[in-house]
Amino acid sequence: MSQADDPQQDPIAYFLQDIAYQGKSERTQAAYERVLRDFEKFLEDGTDRTTTAQTLDSASHRDCMAYIHGLRGAVAESTVATYASYLHRFYGYMTQVGTFESNPMALVVEEIDESIDTDPQRRDISVPGMRSFVDRLAHPLDRAIVVTLLKTGIRAGELCNLDQRDLNLTDDPRDGMTVRPQLDGRPDSLYVSATPSRGSQTNGEHRRASNKRQRDTVIPVDPELRDVLVKWLAVRPDPVSEAKPLFTGTSDNWGRRITTDMVHHTVEAHARDVGWYHDGAGAADNVTPHYFRHFFTTHLRDRTGDRGIVKYLRGDVAQDIIDTYTHDWGSRVRDVYEQHIYQLL
Repeated sequence: MSQADDPQQDPIAYFLQDIAYQGKSERTQAAYERVLRDFEKFLEDGTDRTTTAQTLDSASHRDCMAYIHGLRGAVAESTVATYASYLHRFYGYMTQVGTFESNPMALVVEEIDESIDTDPQRRDISVPGMRSFVDRLAHPLDRAIVVTLLKTGIRAGELCNLDQRDLNLTDDPRDGMTVRPQLDGRPDSLYVSATPSRGSQTNGEHRRASNKRQRDTVIPVDPELRDVLVKWLAVRPDPVSEAKPLFTGTSDNWGRRITTDMVHHTVEAHARDVGWYHDGAGAADNVTPHYFRHFFTTHLRDRTGDRGIVKYLRGDVAQDIIDTYTHDWGSRVRDVYEQHIYQLL
């Protein structure tokens, strides 16, 4: 038996082999291995710490915090967040498969904003300004793409991977539509899975984009987004794929699942029209699909004052953290979301 087949002998090799099977690129695998081996070496050499764990399976949350703290000042804060997320995903997975008893990173990431962009130099667009931008969008697909991104904070790849089964609507206009079991009893909700990865088969279809969230997420659909999606569904081309993608092309790729390139091109074209995108400008100035995720995060966080709920909606935290908040998390998310989500139409 090789080390990669024995999680007890080399947990890192076992984890790397599994994410390779899941379709992660060689570059991603190498990044994970670099971070995990560095943490493993940190544990083995950690003679100056008050904690004594020297192996991955015995590491405590204090070991994890000491490692993350030691990174600060040596690398950028965004890199610190990336390292933390890699460790969290590694421990979360090894706990799920039963190799480790618990995830010591769970308490650590609760205090870290892993992915929230707080760059003060990023373009600042007000809700009224974004409302005017949305008002210019006449094409049903363009409008549905932009409003979905703005109202949910999902990534471009996650939007592309949505199937019709991932959307549950009150008085659903789609005849005979069967939604995911996770959406039963949750009308006007969108299910964003953590499973799809580039190169894998999901719902019987080869996927070209990955969902990068740490947990499956149910996101409320407010009346504005519902209205936009109903109008899109009324004119949406019949899908070519049996997976029945939610968003399909309306031009050369008629009926085929939209791609991340299409989403980026759509957003860029409309952003150029209003002076929000310029060749040669950096991410801080240009409006892209990722900017909409930043807009969602910033405005909803400021309105709610609740980072935990915003993290949940973004898919940045795992189930073990969610459980520390409330046993009725789903209802709380919907209540807070519906009270504070900004109006765009």
